[in-house]
Amino acid sequence: MKVLVTGAAGFIGSHTSERLAEMGHEVVAIDNFSDYYDVSLKQLNAEALAKKGIAIQEIDLRLDTLTTVLTEGVQAIFHFAAQPGISASSTFDDYLSNNFLATQRLLDTIELLENKPFFVNIATSSIYGLEATLTEDQAPLPASWYGVTKLAAEQLVLAYSRRNLLQSCSLRLYSVYGPRERPDKLYTRLIDCGLNDKPFPLYEGSAEHLRSFTYVQDIVDGIVSVLGNESVCNGEIFNLGTEEENTTATGIAIVEEILQKKIKIKMNPARPGDQSRTKANIDKARRLLNYNPSTGLKQGLEAQVEWFESNF
Repeated sequence: MKVLVTGAAGFIGSHTSERLAEMGHEVVAIDNFSDYYDVSLKQLNAEALAKKGIAIQEIDLRLDTLTTVLTEGVQAIFHFAAQPGISASSTFDDYLSNNFLATQRLLDTIELLENKPFFVNIATSSIYGLEATLTEDQAPLPASWYGVTKLAAEQLVLAYSRRNLLQSCSLRLYSVYGPRERPDKLYTRLIDCGLNDKPFPLYEGSAEHLRSFTYVQDIVDGIVSVLGNESVCNGEIFNLGTEEENTTATGIAIVEEILQKKIKIKMNPARPGDQSRTKANIDKARRLLNYNPSTGLKQGLEAQVEWFESNF
């Protein structure tokens, strides 16, 4: 199968691209190499993919011609490209253009195709709001620009399904970590601070935040399980993550145990819109996709520390 992956140089997109290629699919990979974080890290991911025969084309969904990559031969799309996370340096327009308008432009291009690919939208637990513990059929209450625009993009994709313009589903991911995690995310920053004797910026109150920290390969298991189950997934939303909850403080303690050193902490003011709890309810994914994440937090963090030490 020929598969298009947007945001393929990013954390989860790069892992998914590799898995799809390992499964025997032809991967068409694109990324705009945004400078939201150090572009050299995306280049590192791109080099890893190139060694496995996956070349990433530099394309911006908002600006560039998409018909060159979105051809009649593409049978599925995994749409990761987005303005990620909660950041004071990102404006509302950044989230709107990268998360909603880019998705709309991709969908508009698909509409021109005679044979439309199955569209897998990659969403987020931030859609649910300050406490992400809900099932897929409960009303979301996003509390950040990121959550609001990702919800809008998700509903835009599903609207196309409701109008029978294409087949699609949306996957809401929970607190993903592991090798290649973005440098602004919790565990990459913790590992960096621990190994390089730098103070770790901890947001006030976040040590007690509960998270469904989910290892990236467990997330990829759920993402690729859509293939072969398109008829079951069409028009549906699935939560993907682990049901195991850990506090940020527990995560810090595990990283310290792995590194065998204490990490210096610098307290920062709380972030508006930050979630106090995420717990993935995966009953639906388990029932329909046989989804069963199994990697424990310490096991996953050992792999992430090994990756960090090997690359940095």
